[in-house]
Amino acid sequence: MYTPQATKKLYRSRTDKMLAGVAGGWAAYLGVDAAILRIALVAGVFFTAGFAIPLYAAAWLLTPEQPGES
Repeated sequence: MYTPQATKKLYRSRTDKMLAGVAGGWAAYLGVDAAILRIALVAGVFFTAGFAIPLYAAAWLLTPEQPGES
């Protein structure tokens, strides 16, 4: 019998955030630790001569904030 799984939604985290909650939200979506994504982002900034910064800013603008209490 088919039982539909709850669909995962990508949101910026309200609780697991250091700057905007992007890494926390993506980590929850991917099922990994947010620290791993944060380290990868910092490494990406250095290895791509700062190209990761506009990518983070785009993710910040395009990823909706997690619904809940304001």
